[in-house]
Amino acid sequence: MGFDEESVRRLILRLPMVLFALTIHEFMHAWVALKCGDDTALRAGRITLNPLAHLDPLGTICLIFGPIGWAKPVPVNRANFNYETARRDDMLVSGAGIAANFTLGVACALVLRFFGSHLSAMTEVGPTIVGMVFAGALVNFALAVFNLLPIPPLDGSHILRDLLPLNAAIRFDEFRRHGIFILLLFVIVDRFVVAEILGTSLLGYPIYWLTEVFSGIDLV
Repeated sequence: MGFDEESVRRLILRLPMVLFALTIHEFMHAWVALKCGDDTALRAGRITLNPLAHLDPLGTICLIFGPIGWAKPVPVNRANFNYETARRDDMLVSGAGIAANFTLGVACALVLRFFGSHLSAMTEVGPTIVGMVFAGALVNFALAVFNLLPIPPLDGSHILRDLLPLNAAIRFDEFRRHGIFILLLFVIVDRFVVAEILGTSLLGYPIYWLTEVFSGIDLV
């Protein structure tokens, strides 16, 4: 990425959207966990909209400059869930952050669809607002899509585990210790091999498709 004036402007517009998207993602994990009976995140001070409580420096930088990113994982103790509903509760907690980011992405995209032209016509601040809302759509859809991947330690892996029969879930847990290496390999291959061959990455396609569908903006 070059650091010309336009690149710097895009980074400035992207930063507050990244901070909010990561914060609301982790906040929702923590809040839903509390509603399901686990107060671990509450005691850790994670049920807050203060970004400083959630942000991982490296993960934030990666999301600002690249297609993926992460925050500090919210501590969740499954033992505090009701035994009979533990798997359901774990899916709810895991899916809460994804749902929050998807909802925010849709909201930002719809603002562009219905009010984008009016905002752009505003003097001076209009283009800046549009740029921030557009960044909000992309960042939130990116977090939602990325976290849906069923690769540990992402939220999608928790959802998949809870959907599997017990024996299969136990075997899947054995695979978890290799998850981070598989995830890194996937991201590298997707970014530098698949994107080179297809013109877009496997992760990038649904992100841009969702933005186009809800905003009405052609990104091709």
